[in-house]
Amino acid sequence: MRTGIVVFGHGSSVESANEAVRVVAAEAARSGGWDLFETTFLEAAPRLDEGVRKLVERGADEILILPYFLTLGIHLQRDLPKLVDDLSRANGVAIRVAPPLDGHPALSRILVERAQ
Repeated sequence: MRTGIVVFGHGSSVESANEAVRVVAAEAARSGGWDLFETTFLEAAPRLDEGVRKLVERGADEILILPYFLTLGIHLQRDLPKLVDDLSRANGVAIRVAPPLDGHPALSRILVERAQ
């Protein structure tokens, strides 16, 4: 199986905010050795459907979505499951979604570092 990875952010009308997500995602891809990866957004370009389509075209047999969201808010509870169902059917590929960043032990360490 070839897994395509999508880093999925909210997206912003402030392009520098979107670029910040792209930079972190690209570094994660380098560190993780992900050869099939895209960064997409809910409310900015490129959208999730574009990223999934590109990964399938490049040979992904399955997709893992990594939400670049702090908590399991309304977008992850309501919007993303519908998008995933639609995209899975449209592209003939299984799509899994990882949990949001909330609860990861590194978050508290980041806050401590920022405070220092």
